[in-house]
Amino acid sequence: MAQDVLCEVNNCKYWGQGNTCEADAIYVVSQKGNQASTSEETDCKTFKPEI
Repeated sequence: MAQDVLCEVNNCKYWGQGNTCEADAIYVVSQKGNQASTSEETDCKTFKPEI
């Protein structure tokens, strides 16, 4: 499993200094069912806007 998860979405609740993700788990889904061919065909469902 990845030790470091990087994120550049600084308005996310889980964004940390150095572009790190501080979420306990990451949930990524495909926009086209169960398979994706490119990263553009995926979405991070872990994202929550910073309030």
